[in-house]
Amino acid sequence: MKPTAFARRIRAHALRMVHGARASHIGSALSIADIVALLYAPEGGWLKVRAEDPGWPERDRFLLSKGHACVVVYAALAERGFFPVDELGTYGQDFARLMNHISHKVPGVEFSTGSLGHALPFGVGKALAAQTQGNSWRTVVLTSDGEWDEGSNWEALMFAAHHRLGSLSVIVDANGLQSLTTVDQTLRLEPLADKFKAFGAAVAEIDGHDPQALREALNRPHPHQPLVVIARTTKGKGVSFMEDSVAWHYRSPNDAQLTEALGEVGDA
Repeated sequence: MKPTAFARRIRAHALRMVHGARASHIGSALSIADIVALLYAPEGGWLKVRAEDPGWPERDRFLLSKGHACVVVYAALAERGFFPVDELGTYGQDFARLMNHISHKVPGVEFSTGSLGHALPFGVGKALAAQTQGNSWRTVVLTSDGEWDEGSNWEALMFAAHHRLGSLSVIVDANGLQSLTTVDQTLRLEPLADKFKAFGAAVAEIDGHDPQALREALNRPHPHQPLVVIARTTKGKGVSFMEDSVAWHYRSPNDAQLTEALGEVGDA
């Protein structure tokens, strides 16, 4: 299954999961579905991973910094065979390992996140370890745009540039919304590209819903610099009544809304 079809599949899973759990960051999850699909698609996925051996030493490391958007990553991992697809139905239940923020107890997940601004520093450590040990695996960290309010992210990027960590790629899900308002109203971050360049990163800016554009950006040579890909996205992408709406930051669809949403994503 190629990335575009895979994105439809994991969007559908995500919608069912949050509907069943009545706990949701569905807008944030749909925002990154195309990104996650490009990384994990069974056919043409960018990450080197093995479902039959989640701890394979040569695997690429993927860290979801915006851990509240975990449902699409869980869906991708299940579809790739890291755990049974049926387990997606346990999301958010008491004592289930599919928690409401991404958990390292799930096969294929490298790092538990929830509080923002933690995954990039951890990922920088991973990339430094790979460089020090002469390993060729890559580290990819997916952040929100709003979490660049966190000074820890800028410190980590500065460290990565100083140590010339060319195996590190950071994807910024730049959907412009932050919790129940906009990023600009919370703390204006633009011009992001100029700031990332000033911190020593190679920078690409793309349509975050275009898998081929993301592939080309990630394949861009940056042997002695971390790469930051600013992926311009729409929160709630794929479901018309959720798109670009702060109301769907933390809200679950009812039965009728689920049916409508599944019809729109095209994998009902």
